Amino acid sequence: MASEKEIKEIYENGMNILEDLTNNVQEIQEQVLEEILKSNAGTEYLSRFFPNGEADNQSFKTNVPIITYEDIKPYIDRIANGETSSILLAYRIIQFLLSTGTSGGQPKLIPMTAESFEKRMSDLLLSDLVTRKCFSGSDEGKSLYLYFIKPEMETPSGLKASFFTTFYFKTESFKNGLAKFFTSPIDTILCLDNKQSMFCQLLTGLLQRDEVVRFGSTFASVLARTIKFLEDYWRELCCNIRTGYISDWIIDPGCKNAMSLILTRPNPELADSIQQICEDKSWEGIIVKLWPKIKYIHCIITGSMSQYVSLLEFYGGGIPLVSPIYNSSESSFGINLKPLSKPFDVSYTFLPNTAYFEFLPVGKDGEGKTQETWTDDEPVDLANVKLGRYYEVVVTTLAGLYRYRVGDVLKVTGFRNKSPQFQFVERRNVVLSIDVDKTTEEDLSKAIMKAKLILEPLGIMLTTCSSYADTSLTPGRYVLFWELKMKGRNDLPKLDAKIMEQCCCIVEESFDFTYKSHRKGGAISALELRVVKHGTFDELMDFYVSKGVSVAQYKPPSCLKSEEAVKILNSGMVGKFFSPKTMF
Repeated sequence: MASEKEIKEIYENGMNILEDLTNNVQEIQEQVLEEILKSNAGTEYLSRFFPNGEADNQSFKTNVPIITYEDIKPYIDRIANGETSSILLAYRIIQFLLSTGTSGGQPKLIPMTAESFEKRMSDLLLSDLVTRKCFSGSDEGKSLYLYFIKPEMETPSGLKASFFTTFYFKTESFKNGLAKFFTSPIDTILCLDNKQSMFCQLLTGLLQRDEVVRFGSTFASVLARTIKFLEDYWRELCCNIRTGYISDWIIDPGCKNAMSLILTRPNPELADSIQQICEDKSWEGIIVKLWPKIKYIHCIITGSMSQYVSLLEFYGGGIPLVSPIYNSSESSFGINLKPLSKPFDVSYTFLPNTAYFEFLPVGKDGEGKTQETWTDDEPVDLANVKLGRYYEVVVTTLAGLYRYRVGDVLKVTGFRNKSPQFQFVERRNVVLSIDVDKTTEEDLSKAIMKAKLILEPLGIMLTTCSSYADTSLTPGRYVLFWELKMKGRNDLPKLDAKIMEQCCCIVEESFDFTYKSHRKGGAISALELRVVKHGTFDELMDFYVSKGVSVAQYKPPSCLKSEEAVKILNSGMVGKFFSPKTMF
């Protein structure tokens, strides 16, 4: 694991490292693939593709097939059940990472080695370095980052499986290095009770409010949940600060011990200051009001997280939203070298030393919609992607993934020296689907963004949303779930039927020609919009967490597949609206 000395070296020489990486893309990529083949070509999985033992870079691209998780799953299952990891990779697996892809999927087991962890750490540190250089004084204070863990699983082989955050926060790299920059004591992060953990992390953040210069978490969804929690518990938090005693329901030994070292005396002055801020009728800018020295909000805001941008901009009072890094359980990909980019303009510069990358060209139809399958073009390597083109990323790693389709569609938006910069577009497997039509996550997101614009002048915020294809009817229809609130307070807005129907119309008008033609011909029913009460999506998050998803890595599903999840959202429904039947 990265030592304090190695961490210091990256912070001191990071910009030079970045220049070298982005200037020598092709050479570094070839070296990475050579290293992978030199180490792993003799494994059971790879050796069958090299019958003559000639495992060079070109024969790799010619002989080894492009795969999905299902193709490699039998090998991973064998390792999890006790066979040696050498059937798939030469390096020792230190544990499996859990990956769901979307919050409703079955967990995948992704091998992780000490070497692959080091590469992830290097990317995290380089990303942090770039961000800090953009904000003067941001390295002088502390980070109020809300992080959570889930219990580890143990496979029959004895290898553990967990989400990356759970593994990371238990490493010596974090405990002895980066943890000192956080307001949250390590024991509050490692608490398995999310509610106790959240309360204690917020309490320590408020106690150190004058030292906090960074506010964030892994994903924007966690910060949205944090704000809701603060709305519900700020009075109790103030009471703890005022009296100097932790609430009786905080019973986790680690939390209690950590808080006893921080909450050492009554502080009525601080409690009064916080109370005065929280009693304001409008919570616009509440984050910067509570933590006045904050320079930026730090979390992933691309992809499905983009639905939280307006909410964080409102509560953040205009301070920058920084989306730092693009990674997954399978690999680290790239970092945001322009932290001050607007949320919807964020691009990630791929770093060529983390894995070997290939890109499947993705076609676009006449309306700019990504095709369901890639084109007949051969995959291209990192150095040869073209500006403005769309690609699905394929990754090969030292940790046993070979030409593995991650499922993400990216658009090339520019270059840093010779290294491409990509904008996340969508996940290929996230679609609304009725027999005659498929609507992608990207198309759905763009349509909703247009529709919500008519609500904003009315002081109404769309805080979160999801959807599903209702095929219980004939013909089927698409159903949207929206959680709305008034700006600055939790009041449910008065729902004007004409306005909400207009939202439905805008969404449908934004869909492609195929959808419109089927809708006009009666093969698809009118789109339905169901408005749910404040807090309903928190219940949905609790449901997925109860099924094993980590709070820190929760991604709200854009398209629901679970009947239980749909039932939860339906239980909070307060209004139902439809597009006109004869719209097209």
